[in-house]
Amino acid sequence: MNNVHPHLQQTLERQRHAYLQSPVPTLRQRRQDLQTLRRFVLDHRQALAEAVSLDYGHRSWHETELTEILPVLKDIDHALKHLSRWMRVQPRAVDRLAFGLARNRVVPQPLGVVGVIVPWNFPINLSFLPLVAIFAAGNRAMVKMSENSRHLAALLIDKMPAYFAPEKLQFLDETGGVGVAFSKLPFDHLLFTGSTQTGRSVMQAAAQNLCPVTLELGGRSPAIVCDDFDLHTAAQRILYVKYLNAGQICTTVDHVYVPRNRVQDFVRLAQRLVPQRYADLNSPDLSSIINMQAYARLTAALDEAAALGATVVPLLPGATRDDAAHRLAPHVVLNAPANCALMQREIFGPILPVIPYDNLDEVVTQMQQAPRPLAFYPFSHDRRKVQHLLERVMSGGVSVNDALFHVGQTDLPFGGVGASGMGHYHGREGFETFSKLRPVFHQSRWSTLGLLYPPYGKTIETLLKFLAR
Repeated sequence: MNNVHPHLQQTLERQRHAYLQSPVPTLRQRRQDLQTLRRFVLDHRQALAEAVSLDYGHRSWHETELTEILPVLKDIDHALKHLSRWMRVQPRAVDRLAFGLARNRVVPQPLGVVGVIVPWNFPINLSFLPLVAIFAAGNRAMVKMSENSRHLAALLIDKMPAYFAPEKLQFLDETGGVGVAFSKLPFDHLLFTGSTQTGRSVMQAAAQNLCPVTLELGGRSPAIVCDDFDLHTAAQRILYVKYLNAGQICTTVDHVYVPRNRVQDFVRLAQRLVPQRYADLNSPDLSSIINMQAYARLTAALDEAAALGATVVPLLPGATRDDAAHRLAPHVVLNAPANCALMQREIFGPILPVIPYDNLDEVVTQMQQAPRPLAFYPFSHDRRKVQHLLERVMSGGVSVNDALFHVGQTDLPFGGVGASGMGHYHGREGFETFSKLRPVFHQSRWSTLGLLYPPYGKTIETLLKFLAR
């Protein structure tokens, strides 16, 4: 690895040396780092959005602002507001065995150097939000960008050194084999966001160094519209989230369960609502599919479902595909066979299978047998029904009566479970993920623990009886 990408090891050694020289930055230093990060985003706000759009082929500026820029600024402000409280030493009760004036405390301390592997779908959000937590916890960071984020990576590599020295923060481009080599570095923590398949490889590589990992993966996140919920409201909210960023979101609604007698009404609502938002395939608010490979996968999945008997319903007038610009119109799909690609893997595109159901418990059983998704979206005003679903369907996170919005809450942890990942960050949980919550026991000057030393006798027997009460 070092022969292929020696600069990776050199960057890590430079950052670790700097960490060892100053292992615990002060509150003031951490606040300065967060403020500098904020200043970078504000200084390059337009350029960041333009770079992402170039990487996509076309990506709505408004969507970049809503889903990437604003969440980062909001998270920085939240960390600045609460950082002093997060950094406080936490006193804990002393066990009776310690006696005397002994003290317990938990001290949050920086881990050192954190590696971050960033996907292409929200490359600003998924690089800068981790940095907020990493810097709040007092660490240094190396950030490896996606091969599909060339323009953004070039911008970050060019402009960031004016804000952070490389021994504090270093962005890296994917130039061939960098991701594999990066995951093999002996970081103090490694955060990976991406597919479950790649996540397995990253975890395996990190295990060689016993490097702790946070994995934010994906999965087929379902929505359930219960029979008591207004269908028009559910359709408005689900369709907005599903076609945001052309469906290229790990926490989007992958598929939706709708009561059988309301499926056609849901489709008619989709046919009316979606063209109101995107006039046609060339709408500036409709993002492109990231590249031709992803576009070919999605169009092939649509064609396969249709060939196997599914009803494929395009939701925009006119053309539904633009091969040259890799743009795909929003679709809903009915009666998709269980063995087709749309029902076998995460869709990650503007295609929504609508699945009818007669009995809610049958749907719950299906979801319990599937890999645990990154998100779950129940729609119901019946509190007992919602509680029933929350207790029986496990997922990384939940939005009730909406979709996706749990991800944008600064005071809620974000993370998967099982096949959708492990570990959390955002807010305080991010600070704690990238800190060592170090238990410290202070023995008192005069301790009665000497009574426990051998040779054992009647004294210790009396003491043990006392402690066991």
